[in-house]
Amino acid sequence: MGLRAKFNLAIVIAFLVGFTVTGFLLLHRFEANARSDAIQNARVMMASANAIRYYTSHTITPLIGVEREGAFLLASVPAFAAQSHFQAIQYEFPDYSYKEAVVNPTNLAHRTTDWEADVVAFFRGHQNQHEFIAERDTPSGRLLSLAHPISVTEGACLACHSAPGDAPSSMRKLYGDANGFGWQVGDIIGAQIISVSMDNSLAQAHQTLKTFLLLIFGVFVLMIVILNALLHYAVIRPVIEISGIATEVSMGSPDAKQFNISGDDEMALLSRAFNRMRRSLEHAMKLLDEEGEGSAAGGAEETRAR
Repeated sequence: MGLRAKFNLAIVIAFLVGFTVTGFLLLHRFEANARSDAIQNARVMMASANAIRYYTSHTITPLIGVEREGAFLLASVPAFAAQSHFQAIQYEFPDYSYKEAVVNPTNLAHRTTDWEADVVAFFRGHQNQHEFIAERDTPSGRLLSLAHPISVTEGACLACHSAPGDAPSSMRKLYGDANGFGWQVGDIIGAQIISVSMDNSLAQAHQTLKTFLLLIFGVFVLMIVILNALLHYAVIRPVIEISGIATEVSMGSPDAKQFNISGDDEMALLSRAFNRMRRSLEHAMKLLDEEGEGSAAGGAEETRAR
């Protein structure tokens, strides 16, 4: 295996190891950033829903009451106002959904599913916890959900939800007497749940990772080309040249050219050292030739003397 092959093999192995580790770490980081962004957006939307609830219960309901001319005013219900508000938001952000899931709701459309009932049970068992975040796979894709507990904090809620007989007749006419009653102040009755599809966010994170890794690969290819060119012109070609000259010198060729590289780098030092060695070798060979000629001449005179 030549020097170029060894060099490239070492670089490629180092790159593959670094590329794999980098890809794994960046994938984890990009996915974590996607989740963090989704959670932050969900918190903003949750704050918006709570603002609508507060405005409805403290401004709208006292102003218009809960019924008029025998009709129940849905606009006076904080949960209805918040969910109606969020439906408008969904037109712009279809990946997000909002539900006020209640264990014993007045409107059965708001009844908790099995998963949502588990969230409510979590809040009831951990009343010091005011936020719950979870991911789950659904038939429509992976969902990230952020939940806050819904608790009865004001006695005003009991005007509609304590006992059927105390509730407005228009509300009982609309929803019946079987659901949404028996609430007490301090009870955790449900959970506000913001759910967001993670498919698009994760797909974007993966695309960003792909683009980033392609850029890294492009930089690596450019680096390999530059390093191989530098290796060829600065190391391999001079080594091949000096090897050829050394072979000619070792064969006694008097016409072997000089090996000269200017500069102060290692190859220039090698060039000067090689030329010194060559001159020393030529000088030594010349001395040997002169001694041989002298010995031959002395032998001839001795022969004549005899």
